[in-house]
Amino acid sequence: MKFELLNKDASSRLGRITTERGVINTPAFMPVGTQATVKAMSPDELKEIGAEVILCNTYHLYLRPGHKTIASLGGLHKFTNWDKPILTDSGGFQVFSLSSLRSIAENGVHFRSHLDGSMHFVGPDEAMEIQSDLGSDICMTFDECTPYPASYDYAVKSLELTTKWARRCKERAEGSRGLSSASRLGREGFKNQALFGISQGGIYKDLRKRSLEELVEIDFDGYATGGLSVGEPKEEMHEIINFIAPLMPEDKPRYLMGIGDLKDMLIAVEAGFDMFDCVMPTRNGRNGTLFTSSGRISIKRTEYKADNSPLDENCGCYACRNFSKAYLRHLYLAKEILSMRLNTIHNLYFYIDFFRKMREAINKGQFKEFKNRWEALLQ
Repeated sequence: MKFELLNKDASSRLGRITTERGVINTPAFMPVGTQATVKAMSPDELKEIGAEVILCNTYHLYLRPGHKTIASLGGLHKFTNWDKPILTDSGGFQVFSLSSLRSIAENGVHFRSHLDGSMHFVGPDEAMEIQSDLGSDICMTFDECTPYPASYDYAVKSLELTTKWARRCKERAEGSRGLSSASRLGREGFKNQALFGISQGGIYKDLRKRSLEELVEIDFDGYATGGLSVGEPKEEMHEIINFIAPLMPEDKPRYLMGIGDLKDMLIAVEAGFDMFDCVMPTRNGRNGTLFTSSGRISIKRTEYKADNSPLDENCGCYACRNFSKAYLRHLYLAKEILSMRLNTIHNLYFYIDFFRKMREAINKGQFKEFKNRWEALLQ
């Protein structure tokens, strides 16, 4: 993986990540394909709206259908028929979300499957093996996601465990750059996976700085900030975003995990972050909330019952080119499958186009104006 910093506008950055399977222009939004599919979207539709990378979920694919099964079928790209870059998370956040069903040990986490209650164990070795078998282009270290609220002492222990596991992930990656025999089936041309480290530290700035410094010492291909948007007030999240971004290496991608609110992403791009992922556009679409150039709307509102205008006259997506608000409202109220598909197509198109326009603004030295205009619209 290669990262190039192409331009800057104050702290906001325009960049390019080049992988074996394609280019990711940054700032970038990654649609989330939790179970090896972006809900309601085909791979061709994702390409048509301009998606350059998707995120898949290590925890869910480990449980079903199993990483060894996916490896035997040629890896995640062949399994999903997606030939562009894939980033896989390590499963740390999903294990964190199972707080009542897990126990943390020095070498990993014991947890019960949310599917059938069966017991499992994942640590840094297992997380790297799973991601190697999946064959993603970018994989993540296994971390202990610090909850909110958390005491300072707990955040210290969480940070130390995260650093220990990150070091083990790096050792495992360097010791097994060659794929396992199962992973090799159907993927002979694939070379190395990039490995990103995930920093923690909760809302404590000194711990955030320490966590990042320890990861930089280990040396990763990119650096992610985890453990935000886990219940903390927005003001505290924004404070950490603005604090940590300038401390991250300039010559490596900066990934803010799980943040998808438009206002939050504008703040993070202004601070210097490059990569984002969130289920917000797809989940909101399925629930009838749509993002437009004039603000967020709920398609189920009575005012759209006989509205023959497109959802967004400034949008070039398939839904806006072909259907009216009245039709989209009817599909949603009738609980038709097409409603989920059209709403998702629109929301993901909006997000990806939003990031394209953001990159243009950075390149022209106009990001501040872009941010101010959208912040006023999103009030």
